[in-house]
Amino acid sequence: MRGLATLIRAAVVAASLLAGVALPSAAETADEYPSRPLHLISPFPPGGATDVLGRIIGEGLSRRLGQPVVVENRSGANGNIGMEYVGRAPADGYTLILATSGTWAVNPSLYKSPFDVVKDFVSIMQVSSSPGVLVVHPSLPVHTVQELIDYANAHPGKLNYGSAGIGSFGQVSAVMFSLMSGTQMTHIPYKGAGPATTAAIAGEVELLFNDALATMPFVTAGNLRAIAVTSRARMPLLPDVPTIDESGLKGFDNSAWTAMGAPAGTPRPIVEKLNRELTAILDSPSIRQKIAAMGADVIAGTPEQFSDYLKTEIAKFARIVREGRLSVR
Repeated sequence: MRGLATLIRAAVVAASLLAGVALPSAAETADEYPSRPLHLISPFPPGGATDVLGRIIGEGLSRRLGQPVVVENRSGANGNIGMEYVGRAPADGYTLILATSGTWAVNPSLYKSPFDVVKDFVSIMQVSSSPGVLVVHPSLPVHTVQELIDYANAHPGKLNYGSAGIGSFGQVSAVMFSLMSGTQMTHIPYKGAGPATTAAIAGEVELLFNDALATMPFVTAGNLRAIAVTSRARMPLLPDVPTIDESGLKGFDNSAWTAMGAPAGTPRPIVEKLNRELTAILDSPSIRQKIAAMGADVIAGTPEQFSDYLKTEIAKFARIVREGRLSVR
């Protein structure tokens, strides 16, 4: 009898498919999503730029989705701990990750991770992009990129630059600069951008590629001199400071960006719903103003656009890590 029952159920399913009758699917649950709180993982400590941005977005998502969005900090290994946690979470749209370009695109070439950022995650959206600024200590007799290159070539290996650590935005930007300009500089890693900035102000290192917003007060006070920005376009906050690209290193472009993702296998209708809601949030003038106040630009776009961009960035940083001989081991 059990065998007969099994055959009958199989026949019903087959008949339904042949008749074009839709069976229950993940897509049909998208209208009901979410029915419980979401968890947005920030893979860095509380108080940092990624954490602040995550809480801005989480508050907006909570209002639009009608469910609490809990921001959790799971930091360590330059974001890899939080990424691994999300990569192993159920693919149901209730566990999301907001991570930086370093975590998404640089780490794959630096770490032997138990996950693959392309295969184990689904893209939702690139959220923001924030250019950096190249600053020098006032005692260094350079005011332009070309003067810095000339000085570095005249003193090979004698210029020290600080960064937040191996694989950080500051180090990657400096390695890009050295590779494109043919200069030799010495890397001094610190435990975070704050200590690296303090070291630059104190003259322990001669230069720094750093977050523009965090560096602005010290540029204004004269503690550091800004000579270029790292993006392809000038920054509204520093309209008189040229880009590295326009200063002679054509093609130089490196900005710290953030993007949201979910575990691979998350139903497409849920991914599309999250993308739509995020787009609406980022279209809000008040949200854009908050993000601009952080020194960042809103990017938005489709999941496919971020997926394609991510692959391009991974390839770019793989070359930089390889040619610059970056290693965490």
